[in-house]
Amino acid sequence: MHVIGRTDGEGPTADLGRYLARDGSTGGRVALDLDRPHAGLVVGKRGSGKSYTLGVLVEEVTDVPGLAPVVLDPMDAFAGLVERGGTVHRRPRVRADAIPPAAWPELLELDPASEVGGLVWRAFTETGTLRAAIEWLREADAERAVRRAGRNHLSLAASWDVFSPDGLGATDLDDGEPTVLDCSALPAAATNAICRAIASGLYRAAVGGELDRLPWLFLDEAHVCFDGLAGPALGTLLTRGRSPGVSLICATQRPRALPSVARSQADLLVAHRLTTRADLDALVDAHPALLEEEVADRLALDVGEAVVVDDATESAHSVRIRTRETRHDGDSPRASAMVPGEPRARSRDRTGTPE
Repeated sequence: MHVIGRTDGEGPTADLGRYLARDGSTGGRVALDLDRPHAGLVVGKRGSGKSYTLGVLVEEVTDVPGLAPVVLDPMDAFAGLVERGGTVHRRPRVRADAIPPAAWPELLELDPASEVGGLVWRAFTETGTLRAAIEWLREADAERAVRRAGRNHLSLAASWDVFSPDGLGATDLDDGEPTVLDCSALPAAATNAICRAIASGLYRAAVGGELDRLPWLFLDEAHVCFDGLAGPALGTLLTRGRSPGVSLICATQRPRALPSVARSQADLLVAHRLTTRADLDALVDAHPALLEEEVADRLALDVGEAVVVDDATESAHSVRIRTRETRHDGDSPRASAMVPGEPRARSRDRTGTPE
C-alpha cells in the first residue's frame, strides 16, 4: 500500500481510496500519512467531490488518537460528522480580543489611517470586548461624528453575533472529536473573523505547548478566507504551522484565487476535475508533477476521482476516493426530491459518492 506524504517510517494513516487505472478499474489501496503535520490542498470544480473528499479526511483524522479535527464549514456540508461523535456549532462565537486591534479596521472595511479607522483601532487597544469597545467610543476624545461612525461600524459587527467573552478558544477544540464551525449563515467578514481567531489561536496554543492533541484545521471554500482578514493567519499555518504540529487542509473550486503560498506550500494536493485553464495553470506552476501528461486530460475526471500529488515522493497518482462513512451534506437541492407539503430538503446519499 502506498502512503502519500511518507518516504519511510511507520505511524497512523488515512484510507484515501484505491488506485485508478486508465480503463476505470481500481487497484491497491492508497493511504495518507497522518503521523506528521501536513499542509494540503483539495481542488475541483463544483460537484466534482471536493467537499466529499474533505469529509473523508476528517473521518480518518477523527479515528487517530492524538489528533483533533476542526472544520470551518461555510456551506453547511459537514453536519453529518455528528455521526462520529462530532459537535456542530450552529452559531460559532470567538472572543473579540482574538482579533488584533490593528486588524479591526480591515474587518470593518475602514482605512486604519482614517479618523474612524484609527479610533476603532484605539478602542480595541484600550478594551477587550466588543461591548466595552462600543462604550469606550461614546466617551472617546474625538469629534462626535467620528465617534458615532465608529459605534455604527462596531454595531454592525455586533449584529453578526459571533463575538463573545466566552467564545471558543484553542483548548475548547482539543477533545479529539470533530468540531464543525457552521458559518453558512454568516457574511464573509464574520466568517473571516472566526477563521482568523481559530487559526491564530491554534497556532499560538501549539507553540505554547497548551494542547494535548495535534490540531488539523479543515477549511472549505478557502479562497473566501485567504482573500480576507484570515489570510495572514492561514499563511502562518502554511509556512510555520508544521513545526509546532498544526496541519491545514484547504478546499476550493478556484485554485487560481488562492495566493501562491497556498499552492506552493501544500505538500499534499488532491485535484478533482478542473476545466478552467487559469485554474489548471495555477496548479501546474506549483506542482510540476502534473506536467507528466497533458494536464487537461489528466484532470478530465469523473465525480469522486482525483489526481493526488505527493511532494514526499515527487509523484502523482490517479485515485478513486473511498466511500464516506458519515452523511455527506454537500449536494445541491433537486426539484425531483421535493414533495408537496414537506419541508424543503436536499437530496442526499448517506454514504455514496456525491452525484
